[in-house]
Amino acid sequence: MSFDAAQFKRIERAGYNRIGPRYLAASGTRRELNTALIAAARLAPGQRVLDLASGPGLLAREAQGAVGEDGLAIASDISEGQLACCPDLVRVAADGEALPFAGGSFGRVLCGLGLMFFPDDAAALREMHRVLRPDGLLALSVWGSACEVPLVETALACMRRLLPPPKVMRPSIFRFGDADELARRIASAEFSGIDIQPCRFTTRFTDAGAYWQGFLDLAGGAAESLSRLPAEKQQALAVAVAADLAPYAVAGGFELTSTVLVATARPV
Repeated sequence: MSFDAAQFKRIERAGYNRIGPRYLAASGTRRELNTALIAAARLAPGQRVLDLASGPGLLAREAQGAVGEDGLAIASDISEGQLACCPDLVRVAADGEALPFAGGSFGRVLCGLGLMFFPDDAAALREMHRVLRPDGLLALSVWGSACEVPLVETALACMRRLLPPPKVMRPSIFRFGDADELARRIASAEFSGIDIQPCRFTTRFTDAGAYWQGFLDLAGGAAESLSRLPAEKQQALAVAVAADLAPYAVAGGFELTSTVLVATARPV
């Protein structure tokens, strides 16, 4: 099955447009990840910050608070529906592989859980490098390996078990889960001083239904594809995921601990 990057982007954009406000509400389960990435970025008053794959602007809002009135944080995403959730911020709808900003425009570039969604990750990293000042800093996060991210992999395993292979191939969201591979990809875009640290966080759900809805509220393109299934198939998935969640059962529901890699690097 060949990969159609344009079709993949259309589905991702449609999916994130569809779940806009729901994504904002559900993203509170990842608050620790925003805190870790903001800390790694070492923001200071007066800086100009670009937040790529910003979604509803949670990172951009924290960045704006850190850089103050003399600084600027821009939320940028391919999904206008996501950006509509942060009307109080400066927003630019754009493809991260071809940014509409001049070179050297920003002192910091952030990308929280976004790099793995760019079909051409090399182009996205080159763009991040291009728009950074020579003394700037890139701070990004990616999912760890599949076995370290039950928050996502549990739902994907259920889908693989019950559904035929997708008609549009998707890049693996875990493809940068190995720290050495992530460092190699960042270095290939002419970054140096690369530092990668794991960040573990725990998410709790009262039952399998709450877990499945939480997945749908954050899944973007996958949620878009699932929405096109017959209602009975969607319901079957919601019920069947309980079997995959069994290893994470605790008193009062389920508890899943996952790993994200937080990386920083400077342009060469």
